[in-house]
Amino acid sequence: MTTSSATAWSEAGSERGPKMPVFRSPRPAAAGLLALLALAGCLPSFHRDAEPATMRNFSPSDPALATPAQDGSAIIDALRTRQTVLPPGGTYARIADAVLNASSGAAEAELRMARLKAEAQSKNWLPSIGPTVSLTSLGSVVAQLVVEQAILDNGRRKAERDHAAADVEVAAVMLVEDLNGRVHDGLAAYVNAQRAQAQAGVAERATMRLMGFEDTVNLRVQGGLSDRSEQQVIAQKRAEMQATMAADRQSAQQFMQELATLTRQPMDGLAGLDPLPADPGAPEALSVLQSRADGARTLAQAKMARAGLLPGLSAAVGLDQEGEVTPGLTLGGAKFGMGTAAQARALDAAPDLVERQTAQAVEDANRRLIGLNSDLSALQLRQAQGAEVLRQTLGNLDLFSEQYKLGRRSLLELVGQYDSAARLERDQVSLTYDIALVQLRIAETRGLLVDGARM
Repeated sequence: MTTSSATAWSEAGSERGPKMPVFRSPRPAAAGLLALLALAGCLPSFHRDAEPATMRNFSPSDPALATPAQDGSAIIDALRTRQTVLPPGGTYARIADAVLNASSGAAEAELRMARLKAEAQSKNWLPSIGPTVSLTSLGSVVAQLVVEQAILDNGRRKAERDHAAADVEVAAVMLVEDLNGRVHDGLAAYVNAQRAQAQAGVAERATMRLMGFEDTVNLRVQGGLSDRSEQQVIAQKRAEMQATMAADRQSAQQFMQELATLTRQPMDGLAGLDPLPADPGAPEALSVLQSRADGARTLAQAKMARAGLLPGLSAAVGLDQEGEVTPGLTLGGAKFGMGTAAQARALDAAPDLVERQTAQAVEDANRRLIGLNSDLSALQLRQAQGAEVLRQTLGNLDLFSEQYKLGRRSLLELVGQYDSAARLERDQVSLTYDIALVQLRIAETRGLLVDGARM
């Protein structure tokens, strides 16, 4: 406000006579509001952390004022560019689509909320308007409509915008983690169900063969060629294999029920495993992106707190019930105390803390991926070695059968050899599905079970 304007208002007030009617015009209020808006147009030059071009124009399309949907985010871009490793049109892809369609959408709702908050914070550079009610010393109530604009806030409002943008990034990473986690749970349930069905098939074939051996020994007992001890041993092995088969079938049914719960529909008619590529070594694990997003939010919080330790300046215009305009300046800020300097140093240490936390997250993710890849290599080696052992065991079983027919081996020896071969085959079948589970875990860690475009 200029000095001449203040003088004119003073002179106008002194010319009012006590007996003359006074007709108040809204022009002073309008003039005050126009003056504040004009002042707001000049305020950006007072912000120390603002870019000159952006602060002169105050255009919503400027990068500093853009909403997260408009402003580029390296974290969100990294999430969107992720492509799933699941073969299109395969069994895994069908399960993933069903799981995603049945998702409750809680993480999506959090992301939408964060985006709305960020959009609101992107306008925090505009003047604020609101009512104030105060009680005077004479006992009367004075109500005003106050328009306030920050002139010097030490970067607090920019930090608020950065904090809101970081909230969006955190919510986006949490959404991708949630989607990948749900898809992994569905695929893991399916793989475990397939494993149980395959093992049940092995146990069923072994049970049928042991039942044949049991019939043979029963005939031998009836003919007096064998005693009941052989009959009991073979019956026990047959019962154990039947129990194993029943447990495998029950396990398969349980995992399929779990998958149906995740997809909210029965997933019958699925069979087989889809091949997945080897770990590509990229992109970064989702836990690393989560650490980076949390770090950006921590830095914004530190900047907000740091700005609160310094004095700020704001301009305000109040409009009372009678149309009087009261302009003014407000000097605010936190009070200084004995621990203010230490508090400022603690806030200044935030960047170093964030850097160390991110480095730790990178190290933990790399160790986890290295461990998973080592487990995968070990399982593949066991599978190759186990296949050779199984081949030799089945060859020995054929030899035992020939020797049994020639009378060189007893029926108990043949049954024991067959039982061992069946259990070895059952374990060998399990390795295929163990490998598939580790591959899915690697893909989940990197966030490659869901296309980023679906975010």
